[in-house]
Amino acid sequence: MGAGRRDDGVSAQPAQPSPPLLLAVPNVSEGRDAETIDAVAAAFGAGLLDVHRDPDHHRSVYTIAGRPGILADTVLSGAAAAVSRVDLREHDGIHPRVGVVDVAPIVYLDERDRGAACAEALVLGDVIAAELGIPVLLYGILGHGRARAELRRGGAQALAQRLAANELTPDFPARGQLHPTAGATLVAARPPLIAFNLELTPPATQADAQSIATLIRESGAEGLPGVRALGLWLAAEGRAQVSTNVEGHRTMPLAAVVEAVRRHAGVAAAELVGLAPAAAFADFPEDVPVRNKRLLEDVLRERRLARACTS
Repeated sequence: MGAGRRDDGVSAQPAQPSPPLLLAVPNVSEGRDAETIDAVAAAFGAGLLDVHRDPDHHRSVYTIAGRPGILADTVLSGAAAAVSRVDLREHDGIHPRVGVVDVAPIVYLDERDRGAACAEALVLGDVIAAELGIPVLLYGILGHGRARAELRRGGAQALAQRLAANELTPDFPARGQLHPTAGATLVAARPPLIAFNLELTPPATQADAQSIATLIRESGAEGLPGVRALGLWLAAEGRAQVSTNVEGHRTMPLAAVVEAVRRHAGVAAAELVGLAPAAAFADFPEDVPVRNKRLLEDVLRERRLARACTS
């Protein structure tokens, strides 16, 4: 039988490639009220893979899987639930933020899917502004390299002043400069980023954590490539924390971040925020416990198995 033909003589249609799987990782400025956190999770629907809540940071990080053309609307549903329940003016968490839905990146797991992620992120920015009345600013590759930290500097009040002075212009404007209770939302398309926190052994102070963060962040004297870092104090734990974002786990595994911090202070424990690829934990020190360690591959595998069992 010739290629492309079935044995009944009818030309076979080539299999259409399935659309890529993308992730969205919206960060919501609520980490204490369980009812609100759960309501937002429910609004994200069946694609929800993980929820990480933190009362000190006063934020929750949701990880959602979906296909292009669907994922943006899924994120919009959860964002609408968050905006209806959370008032940024009453927020007192230690994590920098400019909005109730502070950031909402679309994540591509394969470089070949970068274009699809960029397109979905632009759709998401448009619908958040149009449907929720929240101005959206782009960062990363869609924002001409602009960093989240640059847009968050000084919080929502400083951002409002910069918008009013035309120092910044929303990529997707909404009514007014900022939403009165929900602020602004930052949107990007990016590869996986690992949010990874290290608690320092007492008697380390917040000043110690801030000093270490300044040293190890990419721009610091000991700069780790692709690492963003803050020094924070966890009131509930009574401990200092070095909070990091690792943007390239293949070149900067988490073990190297631990080693860099340990040169200056003891590390009592680590915490993973959201999901991470297994490769990020290569050669990770066995004497450092990791809270909330959930690997992306395992969660996606569990989801596929669950679907197979119900189909």
